[in-house]
Amino acid sequence: MEPKSLPTDILLDDSKTVLSQTKLDRSFSPGTYLELDGQTYQILVRRHQYHLKLGRYHLHKAILHVKQTAVPNERTLLNGCWVIGDITCTYNARSELIRCAINPSGPCNNCRHYQAQ
Repeated sequence: MEPKSLPTDILLDDSKTVLSQTKLDRSFSPGTYLELDGQTYQILVRRHQYHLKLGRYHLHKAILHVKQTAVPNERTLLNGCWVIGDITCTYNARSELIRCAINPSGPCNNCRHYQAQ
């Protein structure tokens, strides 16, 4: 199990520059978006670093490799997570990674499969 606030290094993938060393209150997986100092980054890789203490390995910190990206034009903050696509549609996946089951690449505007909840 991961600690509630895991120390995390955020590295810019192309230059390996450390953007931030912070504690995050939730786990981020590859493909999700992260806002940091007014910029939006997409997470490419998540790694963990462990330390050996008293014969057991303990999670020490996470390392996120990110790239700067544009914010998806259709996204909504839902329960603390960014959800892409139109969340008023029945088919929306309520996910940071995939828009919907029928039209995963989008866009949601004028989608012929749209069904209001």
